[in-house]
Amino acid sequence: MVEQTWGSDRRLTAISRANLSVPARQAMVDKQVLPGRTVLDYGCGRGGDVRGLKLLDCQAAGWDPFYQPDTRLEPADVVLLTYVLNVIEDPIERRKTLKEAWTLASRVLVASARLTWEKSKVRGEEFGDGLLTSRQTFQHLFGTAELRSYVEEVTGVRTISAAPGIVYAFKDESARLGYVAQRIIPDARWLASEDTASAIAAVVDHVEHRGRLPRMEEVPQPMAELLRHLGPNEIRRLVRDSADPAKVDQGSKRATLNTLLFLAVELFNGRGPFSGLPLSIQLDVRAFFSSYREACQRSDRLLLKLRDDPYVRGAMNASAVGKLTPTALYVHRRALDRMPTVLRLYEHCASIAAGRPQSWTLAKLRHQGRAVSWLDYPDFDSDPHPRIRSSYQVDLKTLEASYTSYADSKNRPLLHRKHEFIAPDDPDTARYERLTAAEVRAGLYEHPHLIGTEKGWEAELNRCGRTLRGHRLVRARDA
Repeated sequence: MVEQTWGSDRRLTAISRANLSVPARQAMVDKQVLPGRTVLDYGCGRGGDVRGLKLLDCQAAGWDPFYQPDTRLEPADVVLLTYVLNVIEDPIERRKTLKEAWTLASRVLVASARLTWEKSKVRGEEFGDGLLTSRQTFQHLFGTAELRSYVEEVTGVRTISAAPGIVYAFKDESARLGYVAQRIIPDARWLASEDTASAIAAVVDHVEHRGRLPRMEEVPQPMAELLRHLGPNEIRRLVRDSADPAKVDQGSKRATLNTLLFLAVELFNGRGPFSGLPLSIQLDVRAFFSSYREACQRSDRLLLKLRDDPYVRGAMNASAVGKLTPTALYVHRRALDRMPTVLRLYEHCASIAAGRPQSWTLAKLRHQGRAVSWLDYPDFDSDPHPRIRSSYQVDLKTLEASYTSYADSKNRPLLHRKHEFIAPDDPDTARYERLTAAEVRAGLYEHPHLIGTEKGWEAELNRCGRTLRGHRLVRARDA
């Protein structure tokens, strides 16, 4: 094992944490850090993540040249390299540190770094390829594309951006593909089973949603035990007699489109062999396509459609969900999977390249040029006209990202006609529609150019003598 030498006094960059860091939390959300897997926090600082992970029953250890120098460095399933690359002023040493972390990871390396849009928070003078602060600490701020390509170059594997500034590098290609599938295709749903009859009902439900019989390797172990005494032909007959053909047909179409979506994203990210695909995807290909080659050809055509402006605009016009403006389609995260497949691909490609932020409400897909923004309206459900908190945009041509915070703005943009962003059958649609209709009757939308910001909207409410009580519009004198 190569001994890591740390040059400057980087201990000053280590902060005390009351909660898990953003990268550690993201790795848990993405089921990369799990109880039973070993975790090494390489460059752990004061050890906040290690303590937090241990409380969650993870087998975590931390090494740090100042705070934990005596920890024995041993390979771990997951290695966290959390905001370490930023603070190394020597590019050669920075690269060696990343390489050592990669050597220690037996399953996945979670590499994170501060990004260029944080430059306003870092005060210092230019030094090398970064900034030297007044505390004599160093910061190299990465671009999103720079971080991903840097990790790929050093590790020699294709990586995935899990979130802004967080990159996963998998040791095994099947693990990477499994993670991509997890992000794109919903987990198989299984009804609870306590006896053979309920287990068969669960299989029938699965067939109606997936469009094909599951293999026993896909079935939860307790359910497989309940079905073990039945032969494959008998299970097939029972399902055929019980399943709704119309639902099975819909499930087949949904699974076919999801498979195409997965393969198209894989082409965007670099497609691997059929044998490396997750088992469920292999079975979908065999069930819904004549061959893997045919499935890939169809997904290739789908990916090419992203370059076709009229086709993308047509898909936006045809979308059953979302608000279409002269420049973009805006869709609530609850309705994202209801978009046409080419638009889902559009959003997924951006997320794989640069990562979705952890908090977001609406996805904005531009139809001129290719860029996706994730907009955060934290009070969307409770506020009749929610204010924006932040915007994270990815340009698909350059793969560069930008971030805008509205936290300190005195006149934030806000939303109207909330029902247009969600699906028609969303439980909140009727309530939002009633509010919009009342606001139209009151004349609040007569000057649309005035109502897009907090101050303009308040002025129009005053002009019309109205105020809001939750999602009800009332006369101001009645308030």
